Amino acid sequence: MKMQQLKQIKQFKTAIRNGALLGIALFMSACVSTPHQAPVVERSNEVVKETQPTQSDVSATKPVVDNRPTYTVKRGDTLLRIAFELGLNYRDIVAWNNLSNPNDIKVDQVLYVAPPDAQGTAKANPVGNNSSIEVRNLNPINPATNKTAPRGDKRAYSEATLAEMQKNEQNSPSLGAPVKNEVAPKVAEKPADKAIESIDWAWPTEGKVVATFDDVRVKGVQIAGKSGQDIYASASGKVIYQGNAMRGYGNIVIIMHANNYLTAYAFNKVNVVKEGQPVSKGQKIAEMGNTDTDSVKLHFEIRQAGKPIDPLKLLPPR
Repeated sequence: MKMQQLKQIKQFKTAIRNGALLGIALFMSACVSTPHQAPVVERSNEVVKETQPTQSDVSATKPVVDNRPTYTVKRGDTLLRIAFELGLNYRDIVAWNNLSNPNDIKVDQVLYVAPPDAQGTAKANPVGNNSSIEVRNLNPINPATNKTAPRGDKRAYSEATLAEMQKNEQNSPSLGAPVKNEVAPKVAEKPADKAIESIDWAWPTEGKVVATFDDVRVKGVQIAGKSGQDIYASASGKVIYQGNAMRGYGNIVIIMHANNYLTAYAFNKVNVVKEGQPVSKGQKIAEMGNTDTDSVKLHFEIRQAGKPIDPLKLLPPR
């Protein structure tokens, strides 16, 4: 009986020892084994930079302020009449307003009557653009009186040093002494503006003046003559319109000249020039007639920037 118990105790100790060895072996195996790792995701080498708003992006956020002059269409207006009254080419108004049909304008429609780059058009400055800002000193420094050297200079006393200091004080201007006026740099004179081109006007046709300028009913002069009589350009220029679309003028030729002048030749029997054609002073442009009037005559106008001017003040005496 005692031998059997001793055998059981021996087997129990053996089991404990084997279990301990197994645990140590498992622990050591875990230490040398490859640890579990999370999957590696390869990143792109591209570097993401913080984008700054470009000049165009900033400008796009600012509204464009268009201060061009405008004209509001009234009842009875035509584009040709508007252009004539303002001293403009009607085709320019068509382009400035992107009109698909120049005959289709409506009452109260607002039209630009100047090009996009005309004076008065202003674009808002981009935010943060200070390149045009110039910083100046409100009180310019005079290098002759401004002291840049150290204000204190410790030197051993001696008769020679004292004499040198007194000499320097005599040669330097005192605070209360008047400073010699400096000669300002000469500013180049601005070149004179180009002289306004003079126009040598000529009578557009022969005949008796039967109506003179009154700025209300007759905004020019009317010259009587014979049907088919030649009508000439009063000055060199360019034909900006010829036709009969202006009510009350019949067949008309309009010529643009230098210095914003226009001349108009109306009631013609026939026009002999084309739109866009350059003409010279004295060149035949039409024949006298009575279209849209009660007698054979020429209605002649001179306008500057659209404003009617008495032709008799510009035409040579005869």
